[in-house]
Amino acid sequence: MGTAGERGAAARTARLRLGRAAEDLAARFLAAQGAQVLLRNYRCRCGELDIIALCGEELALVEVRTRSSGAFGGALASVDAGKRRRLIRAAARLLQERPDLARLRVRFDVMAVEEPLGAAPRIEWIKHAFSCAGRGI
Repeated sequence: MGTAGERGAAARTARLRLGRAAEDLAARFLAAQGAQVLLRNYRCRCGELDIIALCGEELALVEVRTRSSGAFGGALASVDAGKRRRLIRAAARLLQERPDLARLRVRFDVMAVEEPLGAAPRIEWIKHAFSCAGRGI
């Protein structure tokens, strides 16, 4: 059975694998829709942006969520106020570091990926899922 620590590590590894599969699917889906994926897994002290993509003339900052069910409000509801604040701070940092991207109009999207390791994964793309109006981006 293993120790509690071993079981915890195995669970974390499984979650990471599931998350990586969801992000891979989301990136391929975006590319198939004509978006140009510029960066993945941008990290800074403020937070992380899963996918940064150019969608026409807009910069889409995409949060990828994996949900096993629609319970508790689904993927969009899982991006709570605290998560939105971290995403907005990370976006501000990215745009400070990358003036070439700062000239673009920015939007925050959420992609919900169900069953990313299954035979028929489902993707829901919520464009303009939230805004940062009044926050300087």
